[in-house]
Amino acid sequence: MHDLRRKIEEAVAYLRTRTSLRPKIGIILGTGLGGLVEDIEVSVVVDYSDIPHFPLSTVESHSGKLIFGTLAGWEVVVMQGRFHYYEGYTLAQVTFPVRVMKFLGVETLLVSNAAGGMNPFFRRGDIMVICDHINLIGDNPLIGPNDDTLGPRFPDMSEPYSHELIELAEQTALDLKIRLQKGVFVAVAGPNLETRAEYRFLRAIGADAVGMSTVPENIVAVHMGMRVLGFSIITDECFPDALEPVDVPAIIRTAAETEPKLRRLLHEVISRLPRTAE
Repeated sequence: MHDLRRKIEEAVAYLRTRTSLRPKIGIILGTGLGGLVEDIEVSVVVDYSDIPHFPLSTVESHSGKLIFGTLAGWEVVVMQGRFHYYEGYTLAQVTFPVRVMKFLGVETLLVSNAAGGMNPFFRRGDIMVICDHINLIGDNPLIGPNDDTLGPRFPDMSEPYSHELIELAEQTALDLKIRLQKGVFVAVAGPNLETRAEYRFLRAIGADAVGMSTVPENIVAVHMGMRVLGFSIITDECFPDALEPVDVPAIIRTAAETEPKLRRLLHEVISRLPRTAE
């Protein structure tokens, strides 16, 4: 057995001792977006530190808990706090929880993050549904030996974010009268924010928003045959000719202020997922 497969099964075996739920939906909550947990009928909360082979979240505002429960009639598993390449973890470690989710039964992954907006039509506090991405982290979670029981050696990425789920999100936002942007997300390694020249470059290659997460998790989810829907909260405006020094507390505050809208949107999207997905 491949070492990765063994670690996944050991983590899943432990979690099976804590819950009998078989979640079909997995959710990764990013910076300032942990409030969705309040909508969940929580069954079990497990600290990352208790789960075999799980990394520990070192970022302020990331709680570091795996939550099992029910949301909008669906059994769900929620990561309250994620891991990042800049924390010193390998991308295999960063994405390990996604693989565990798949083995728990997850078929649809919902991901959120905080991002800098580079599209001149975007404003601080907007929500963007991710239609595609660019990986500029400089690494890939699939590098190394491939376990064919987990996914193919060369996974297709022509539809990294489900077109069907994007359409559902757009219609839901329209019905809820929530302004929803759509764009390309670019992932960089971080942890520093970008220079003016870098923002110009990222915009020139087709990116609308930039952040330091989500893409590795997406790659692994697609590798394992999961559908993905991703959202970014635009927490700051990254326009090179009007760039201001970064204010991390302001970024977290913007994410928190925008959270109720994304929370409503996520909740309603989940409630509208076709039951045939079960």
